[in-house]
Amino acid sequence: MTKKKNIVFDFGGVLFRWHPPSFMTRIWPHRAADEEQGRAVALEFFENYRGAWGDFDRGVAEADEVIERIVARTGWPRAEVQAVVDAIPAELELQAETVKLIEELKSAGHRLFFLSNMPKPMATHLETSFPLHDWFEAGIFSGRVNHVKPGAEIFDLACATFGVKAEDCVFLDDHPENIEAAKALGWDALLFKSAADVRPQLMALVA
Repeated sequence: MTKKKNIVFDFGGVLFRWHPPSFMTRIWPHRAADEEQGRAVALEFFENYRGAWGDFDRGVAEADEVIERIVARTGWPRAEVQAVVDAIPAELELQAETVKLIEELKSAGHRLFFLSNMPKPMATHLETSFPLHDWFEAGIFSGRVNHVKPGAEIFDLACATFGVKAEDCVFLDDHPENIEAAKALGWDALLFKSAADVRPQLMALVA
């Protein structure tokens, strides 16, 4: 079997912390006393990354519009909705074990890229706060290309942008629907739960 040399990372839940149920318990303890409530509140807030937040991810709605749409849909106070949006950049904490994996892969000569559903303000925050260009050869943020995973368009755009073929890539993402979409387009794809969990599967493909 030909070993894969191109590895494409998702960001939220992979390189950066993103777990909406626990996030909502910390930001809105009055609405989400535990993770079960946090999961329900997060689902109502983010609409499974569709609706207003989906438009934010796709780069076709700005933050103020998204906030107003969430307020109108839910009746939640604007200040509370604003507080959630404002808290997201700090929530995206770097995951040290994933960084170690990235550095190991780079040292082994693999080409590394990223493909992230991310609104433009959060993308800018990550670019200015972390050495993405040291870790990745290139990358795509959904908010800048008006396409989102799991749509085929963003995967095809990634191949064109990175100059790679789907069958030569391994994609790491924490959302099963994105994994299935990538596989349907000919990518190898692994569901990411933690760096330690995915490492053996990844090394079997690339080492």
